[in-house]
Amino acid sequence: MEMLMHEASKGPDENENSKCCRPYQDQKPNDEKVEIMTEKHHPHLTLSKKDVNMDITFENITYNVSLGFRKGTKEILHSINGRLPGKQLIAIMGPSGAGKSTLLDVLSGYRITGVEGTVYVNGRVRDLNEFRRSSAYITQDDRLQPLLTVKENMKVAADLKLGTDTPEQEKKKIIEEILTTLGLKGHLKTKAERLSGGQKKRLSIALELVNNPTVMFLDEPTTGLDSSSCTQVVNLLKLLARQGKTIVCTIHQPSASLFQIFDQVYVLSGGECLYQGAVDQLVPYLESVKLPCPMYHNPADYVIELACGEYGEDKIEPLVAGTENGRSLQWFDKSLNLLDQRALRGAYSRKEACPNGNSDVQDIKSKKESGKSLQATSQLHQLKVLLMRGFIKVKRDPTLTHLRIIVNICTGIMLGSLFIQAGNDGYRVLENYNLLFGILMHHMMTTMMLTILTFPTEMSILQKEHFNRWYSLKAFYISVTIVDIPVSVLCCTLFSFIVYFMSAQPADVTRFAMFFTISLLVSFVAQSFGLMIGAVFNVVNGTFLGPTISVPMMMFAGFGVTLRDMPAFLKWGTYVSYLRYGLEGYVNAIYGLNRKTLACKEFYCHYRKPKIFLNEIAMRDDQFWNDVIALTVILLITRVLAYILLRWKLMATR
Repeated sequence: MEMLMHEASKGPDENENSKCCRPYQDQKPNDEKVEIMTEKHHPHLTLSKKDVNMDITFENITYNVSLGFRKGTKEILHSINGRLPGKQLIAIMGPSGAGKSTLLDVLSGYRITGVEGTVYVNGRVRDLNEFRRSSAYITQDDRLQPLLTVKENMKVAADLKLGTDTPEQEKKKIIEEILTTLGLKGHLKTKAERLSGGQKKRLSIALELVNNPTVMFLDEPTTGLDSSSCTQVVNLLKLLARQGKTIVCTIHQPSASLFQIFDQVYVLSGGECLYQGAVDQLVPYLESVKLPCPMYHNPADYVIELACGEYGEDKIEPLVAGTENGRSLQWFDKSLNLLDQRALRGAYSRKEACPNGNSDVQDIKSKKESGKSLQATSQLHQLKVLLMRGFIKVKRDPTLTHLRIIVNICTGIMLGSLFIQAGNDGYRVLENYNLLFGILMHHMMTTMMLTILTFPTEMSILQKEHFNRWYSLKAFYISVTIVDIPVSVLCCTLFSFIVYFMSAQPADVTRFAMFFTISLLVSFVAQSFGLMIGAVFNVVNGTFLGPTISVPMMMFAGFGVTLRDMPAFLKWGTYVSYLRYGLEGYVNAIYGLNRKTLACKEFYCHYRKPKIFLNEIAMRDDQFWNDVIALTVILLITRVLAYILLRWKLMATR
């Protein structure tokens, strides 16, 4: 009687958990109705007969991470093994630091450096490039284009991930099916930045469903979501698994109701496997190793507590031994009829075992690119789509476009007001020289710092989309370069017109063209430095490094110390400082071309003759084209270096 009263007094969550341990294995989610609905109404999500289910096996996977210079390495994964059957929703569980995300990265191919061991697909050694064409990886953070609407994000994904031979009508149909299934059809015109956490997660999944991958890896898909959104996302994954996909995701500590939705579970602790098999076999397994789950206790909570060592470190060893560090297949659902590797190879033809017909043996560490492109479309088509997306972002971006234009106008007005009418006054030549250096600083800092602050965000999206074969790095880099040109030209034009004419510089078309050319080149070079820094460093380190690098550039510009007075052992710095060429170009534009004597409104103007001033600052008046050539060469070199660093960063993260 007391027990019944105790049960009745519990809230709904407690009653849910109380059902878990003993009768837990008899509880199965009722998802047959969902499956029938999807088969009938959303055929795109169902694998066709030609598609091959992916049965993934991994053996002796070890991962070592470098601890830094002279500090050696640390082993994160310790020769673990496992089986990921097809058509299953599989959870990789474990406490923080257990190696869940690392294992997911290794299995997806996202991480290849420091990895040892072998991954098999349908009984054959995995060809990494071919595997990537049939799989998708969804990161823990939702790396979406925030300024694009749901419809626009999906349109870009469809244009890049589906071949150009796919008709537009077919693409629209696929997008509609996916968004309807994921409950996003009512948010077609909503920008991604305005979606809720659950909606963003579903959109992330929707983008990768466009090309119907056979295997999907998701890192912590429920992080940051409320219980309702968690259930929606996991139910969606279960639905996709029922349609023939292998769904593998990491999850930290699910509730009892969420845990029972999964088909299989793989439990990690300290880089070793504590359990792998069916969810409803976890309780019997714990009993078999004499660590029974207490009555009215959520098995998911209990196994995590064991993995954390809350009941003693000695409890972990029998769990690892019980599953043979992932080798044992004893606790999988018997209805799966799991075959060994040899039988699997026999069950699938050579062509089926490696999708797209390539079955070259290649282990998990392989970095070699096959002759066939990883992307579904040509680089020219990728560039076209990325340019379209880029121009939409530029039009809507409040920082990169709107604020940038406003800053250039306001700064131009302030500088013009401060140095008003200084350009034609022989008494104010030094003031005008200060103005030219101030203009140089403006072009350098605004473009470089803006890129440093914004590009790391773009970098995180690039890492996900490039790995999932949306586009090549070349297409992305060219699009980034082209998209920014109109905005840079517009900002430079507005600023130059305002400051040039307010400060009464020579009213000559040729001189203004020279002034504008130098301004534009300096802006592009500064942006290249921003790209190099933003590609390698995060925002915090980048904002420190950017100004730090700029200081020697200013020192060698010839402003504070003339080029003539520069110490011999530092002369080399004047040849690598793009600010030197920018300042010299400005001086040539304003005071070169044999400019006549300046008007003098005071009793004596020492620099009324431009040649005297040029001699004083140790600059010649015939160096303009040399400065243009030098800036162009520096621009090309820095752009190439930025691309190399970007490629290196992409590979270094793997």
